[in-house]
Amino acid sequence: MSESGGHVLSFPHMGNYHVPMVTLASMLDTEILVAPRMTRRTLELGTRYSPEFVCIPFKYNLGNFIESLESGANLLVQAGGGCRFGFYAEVQEAILRDSGYEFEMLRLFGSFELRDYHRQLRRINPKLTFRRALWHYRLASRQTNALDVVEDYSRKNCGFEVEDGAFERAFEAFLGKLGRTQSFAEVDTLERETLEELAAIPTERPDDALKVGVVGELYVVMEPFSNFFVEKELAKRGVEVHRHMSVSEMIAHSGRNGPKHLRKLIEMSGPYLHYHIGAHGTESVGLARQFMQDGFDGVLHLKPFGCMPEVNAMTALQRMSRENLFPILFFSYDAQSSETGVRTRLEAFCDMLRMRRRRDPGLAEAMEVCA
Repeated sequence: MSESGGHVLSFPHMGNYHVPMVTLASMLDTEILVAPRMTRRTLELGTRYSPEFVCIPFKYNLGNFIESLESGANLLVQAGGGCRFGFYAEVQEAILRDSGYEFEMLRLFGSFELRDYHRQLRRINPKLTFRRALWHYRLASRQTNALDVVEDYSRKNCGFEVEDGAFERAFEAFLGKLGRTQSFAEVDTLERETLEELAAIPTERPDDALKVGVVGELYVVMEPFSNFFVEKELAKRGVEVHRHMSVSEMIAHSGRNGPKHLRKLIEMSGPYLHYHIGAHGTESVGLARQFMQDGFDGVLHLKPFGCMPEVNAMTALQRMSRENLFPILFFSYDAQSSETGVRTRLEAFCDMLRMRRRRDPGLAEAMEVCA
């Protein structure tokens, strides 16, 4: 317990979603401790205490929990569902207790429907009314949407900025202001003003700028430290980066909308998938084919080592790439992955995409190297 005798709540990082998570967690009337930003130590801690072949998001989450517990947290929040993610909370709790840590674990399972969680949340704050919980949920959802919209604009344009770091500085300022918003109107205003500010940043976009889509497992796609900042690395090489995977998209396609969304994804996948392959594997195939049909230059597929839904997706993606001569670069991450190796492969991939634009005779050899 904290010095005041109450809970000190913490949760794992995933991208910049800690901002709306603080808004959501504030309904519990606890002290909130945001876990330290990801570092190599986070992964080393998680790897030290994790089963060897568990997927890397588990290790990052566990490392985050250990760092939070070391900083005074005593209430950890973990969600679950989809794939092995559904077992994270129980296994992580057992590991941490066996390691001597004392804490409570709040497990949140189910869809993104608030009624699924209200009873669980009342265990921490018995005075929490559904009306108050709904207000926090809606505000956090609106903050999440604004965050995703601003990130999307930055992702597509920062590679062409005239002044290095201009987009990143504007985004960091936005992030600080977003955490202080207290109403939907404030979020609306902040989103509009930030987009105007970003649009005013001088850019120089060549007519033949490369466009690359990013698909894959949700954690390594949305947590930039875990993928060695591949989107930023693409931007440094003058690439317009597109990514549909976001928490806003996940909320929009949860609950009753889930089956309809899955049918649409399978339809988008064309001849490459005829059924759901689990978690976001179906999404990876459907979105990659959409990127291909929309005239993109290539796609990055990101996954943790051993992620079965994405391993299943790879067969379809490899066939798609082979049959259409469409470049898809596959990254599989584990605790031994090398940042230098990722950068080297990205550089070769971008060179190959430019050769493809020119229909260079060395294209076939380059695609073989990057596969």
